[in-house]
Amino acid sequence: MASLPKEPTQDAKRQSFWMPGNYVRTVHRTEKSFQACNDIVACFNERAKVEKQYAQQLNQWSNKWKTIVDSRPLYGSLMRAWQCFFTSTERLSALHSSISQSLTAEEGDRVKTWQKETFPKKLFCGFSESHGNKTSFSRAQKPWSKKLMKLEKARVAYHKSCQREHNALDKEKQAIENPQTSPEKKQKFLDAREKVTEDKEKVRERYEKLLEDVTSYTPRYMEEMEAIFEQSQEEERKRISFLKQAFLSIHRHLDITNNESVKAVYSELHNTLMSINELDDLKWWKNNNGPGMPTDWPKIDEWVPPIKKLNRKKREQQRKDGRPVMIGGVKVRAMYDYVGEEGDELSFKAGEVFLKVEEEDDQGWCRGVLSGGKEGFYPANYVEVAE
Repeated sequence: MASLPKEPTQDAKRQSFWMPGNYVRTVHRTEKSFQACNDIVACFNERAKVEKQYAQQLNQWSNKWKTIVDSRPLYGSLMRAWQCFFTSTERLSALHSSISQSLTAEEGDRVKTWQKETFPKKLFCGFSESHGNKTSFSRAQKPWSKKLMKLEKARVAYHKSCQREHNALDKEKQAIENPQTSPEKKQKFLDAREKVTEDKEKVRERYEKLLEDVTSYTPRYMEEMEAIFEQSQEEERKRISFLKQAFLSIHRHLDITNNESVKAVYSELHNTLMSINELDDLKWWKNNNGPGMPTDWPKIDEWVPPIKKLNRKKREQQRKDGRPVMIGGVKVRAMYDYVGEEGDELSFKAGEVFLKVEEEDDQGWCRGVLSGGKEGFYPANYVEVAE
């Protein structure tokens, strides 16, 4: 029963319940629920003292606890119900002295007794429920985490091999274009490039195999993790249901009905308490801290070549110096997706065909025209001549 968190600033998919170690939020929920009981008992014990005094003391209590409650680990309709007690308190000027005795002797003891029975502790391991959930989650996630680590290593190796191939292609191209390079040396660069290409394909094959292994294991992993999660949800549902009844019982003590304004206050409070909904609260938790969270499941992460930053001042000077324009242009096909970062850059998808109207400059950029008529710059190493 944690308080409603702010929207995550990090990548939500990496924070997903399914990612390694992220089940700890559900494990820690038991400890936070225990703390919530302490807060509720402390809250209404203090309210019982305040009940003996008049409006000023009631307002002091309300103002103090409204601030404290905002940082406490309840959430959803249960949190709104608790806050409603403070709203009603601000509208009351005096309460009967017997209410103080009822709140302390009956409701406080009832919550403490329930808390002791509901949260048994395990020697040196904290709460039994937390320890059991942590052990079960860890056991279910361990095989998948190992497979995921192997997959990540394979991805890094694959990207490194792509970079090596890219460097070999550059060296081979320079050797071919250099008339002073001997045939033997050209052949050496060709052989080296073919070797790294062959190595890259082997690394990719291993990458794909590991991804297939992770993907095939995922349904079993999800089934085991969700089964453990649903057990935790059932325990949380029981806690929410009990605290709902505890709040309703506290409400009955406080509902002084011999005054019309007091009737109105407690009618509003009762409606808020009755709106406590276990299913809605559990659904919210599931979507924000459980299996309902968005997840970035593993997939092939294709390598794309690096891009040099376009120096526009230098480019403009070259154009003024008379850089030749290609008559009619040359059709090229995009090999990778590219999204222009500036207004004078083109954006295109892999496979898209358009015209190159100006040769590559020494920064690695060309000027082209898309089929829709937009003209702009694009990285030369992202396209190939269309046959």
